[in-house]
Amino acid sequence: MSTTDHVAGAETDADRPHDLEFFWDPVCPFAWITSRWVEKVVAQTGYSVDWRFISLRILNKHRDYDTEFPVGYEQGHTAGLRMLRVAAKVRAELGRDVMGPLYDAMGQHYWEMPKGSGLRDRIGTAEHTAEALATAGLPTEYALAVDDETWDAEISDETELALSRTGRDVGTPIITVEPPDGLSFFGPVISRVPTDEQAVPLWNAVIELARFPGFAELKRSMREAPQLSVLGTITDNPEMEDWEAGSRKAHKPS
Repeated sequence: MSTTDHVAGAETDADRPHDLEFFWDPVCPFAWITSRWVEKVVAQTGYSVDWRFISLRILNKHRDYDTEFPVGYEQGHTAGLRMLRVAAKVRAELGRDVMGPLYDAMGQHYWEMPKGSGLRDRIGTAEHTAEALATAGLPTEYALAVDDETWDAEISDETELALSRTGRDVGTPIITVEPPDGLSFFGPVISRVPTDEQAVPLWNAVIELARFPGFAELKRSMREAPQLSVLGTITDNPEMEDWEAGSRKAHKPS
C-alpha cells in the first residue's frame, strides 16, 4: 500500500462532523492529562472527538537533542512516533472510532503504570505496543507497524495541519473546537486531571478566554510536576518545577 493509499484510507470517514479535534502524541504527559480532562467533558456534554496525530519527534526534527533536551528525550519522542505509526495503520483499516480506545490503552500501558515498571527500554517496541492493542481489543499484529516508516508522511502531514492552525511555537496537545475552521489552541497544559465537578466549568472558562479575538497567551513556566503514576509524582503536595520549551529546565544540559 502506498503513502497516498494510507492517506486516502484514513480519510474515508473524516467527513463526519466532530465537535473537537485533539492532536496527540502518546509520549507527551501533558497531552495525556489533558485528554483525561477532555474525556470527562465529553462524558458530561456529549461532545464527539476526532483523535488525530501530532509527533513530537517530527515537530522537533530541526533541534539538537544532545544540547537542547534532557537525556532520553530523543528516545522517548522516537518511541512516540513508532506508536503513532501503529495508530495510523489501525485508523486506515478500522476507522477513526477506535482511536479514542487505542489512545486510552496506550496511556494505560505507559502513564498509568507504577514507577519502576522498566518501560524506558520497552516503550515503542512491538511487544509493548501489542499489549496496548490487546487492552483496546484490537488485533495485536498491528504492532508490527512500529517499524513501517511509510506512515511517517501521513503523521507529518497531520502534525503540519495542527501547526498551521496555531503557529509553530507550540507543543502538544493541540485542540480544535468546531473543526476545521473553528478555534484552535495549544494545550491547555495542566499537571493534574480536574475532578468531575471541575471539568466542565474549567473547560468553559478556557473556551470563553480563547474565543476573545485579542487573546494570545496565558503562561507560567513554574508548574506542578505532572501527576502521573509512572513518574511517582501523585501527591497532595506536588513539587513545583521550572519548564522551558517542553522539558524541565533543571534537567537540560548545562
